[in-house]
Amino acid sequence: MIGSSIFSSVPPFLCCNNCKISSVSSFASLNAPRHAVQRLPNAKRTQLWLKRSCFKSAITAKVAQKNAMQYRKLGDSDLQISEITLGTMTFGEQNTEKEAHEMLSYAFEHGINALDTAEAYPIPMRKETNGRTDLFIASWLNNQPRDKVILATKVCGYSERSTYLRDRDGIEALRVDAANIRESVEKSLKRLNTDYIDLLQIHWPDRYVPLFGEYFYDSSKWRPSIPFVEQLKAFQEIIDEGKVRYIGVSNETSYGVMEFVHAAKVEGLPKIVSIQNSYSLMVRRFEVDLVEVCHPKNCNIGLLSYSPLGGGTLSGKYLDIDSEAAKKGRMNLFPGYMERYNKSISREATIKYIETAKKHGLTPVQLALGFVRDRPFMTSSIIGATSVEQLKEDIDAFLTTPRPLPPEVMEDIEAIFKRYKDPAIL
Repeated sequence: MIGSSIFSSVPPFLCCNNCKISSVSSFASLNAPRHAVQRLPNAKRTQLWLKRSCFKSAITAKVAQKNAMQYRKLGDSDLQISEITLGTMTFGEQNTEKEAHEMLSYAFEHGINALDTAEAYPIPMRKETNGRTDLFIASWLNNQPRDKVILATKVCGYSERSTYLRDRDGIEALRVDAANIRESVEKSLKRLNTDYIDLLQIHWPDRYVPLFGEYFYDSSKWRPSIPFVEQLKAFQEIIDEGKVRYIGVSNETSYGVMEFVHAAKVEGLPKIVSIQNSYSLMVRRFEVDLVEVCHPKNCNIGLLSYSPLGGGTLSGKYLDIDSEAAKKGRMNLFPGYMERYNKSISREATIKYIETAKKHGLTPVQLALGFVRDRPFMTSSIIGATSVEQLKEDIDAFLTTPRPLPPEVMEDIEAIFKRYKDPAIL
């Protein structure tokens, strides 16, 4: 629970300017409209955010399962986030608005208090469907207490193919500069029908980095990029206006995290509090060096892992390509999507993990999600689903699988890992 004692533990290096607060009664502007929030001085605006998030009520939800959902502090923020975040990228493509609402309600009724969206959603990215995910979320959010929902979204990184996301003519590529960030945020707020975003992340970097299945850095692809300080100054403006509370990164490298943290410290700008990268039994690259960078005693960046089931492959549903589950899966619905998982030795690794699960009386989903859940550097795992039944299985895997996984299970996992360290690239 978050109470008034938070003020003694909040680090002075927060995305919202830190201030000393003497009493709860000083919050006269709690229900102020958005434009009024924007005119508030920094200290007063910070008081307003803390009033919304701490004093009004703790961000928790009812738990129906026997084992309680766990909540963890996200980096240097004051957000207490559930160990599961609901991913929404199928809303508007594979899921109708009614289905989206059913999954959102089920998730929050069972302990989840955070949802993840993006200006690029739904996936696959298409101009014809762009923005539907946010609209579906907005119509659900209208009937929810806003302070009970941690709302995370993302601004696109460099892209020459997705210029349709901007209203300006002649734009050659999306960039992470002041103009792009502002337009992205304003549109997201409008679609989501909310006054503020709890966590705004850069979906992928403005500079060149290997992305989405690429593994090695190709130095010949280096290109000029928006300076880290310039990006943070742009975020500072929208934070000062009360439109965003905290910022984070996604699909980022150790170099990028360190540069953002250093620039923030030297220039007195907002510090990133989170990183959203892929992590699963199939993809464990975070453990190489980002785990050190993000450690609470170092940069204190909270990991929000995506694809904890390896795009669904670790459930085993793609092993039989003729099964009904496989036919309905994204990798069959959208040719070329996440093909790194079906054009590699991932299939061999998946079979080994499924055999291990069976050996220890677990389902493949319990093994995969239990492993991710128990990692000491994990803050929250982003779980996507296309049905309430699928979502229930995932949540149950978190709440009913032995915590932590027994040592003999971990020994078998590590034995497979030694043989299949990066199966999706081989």
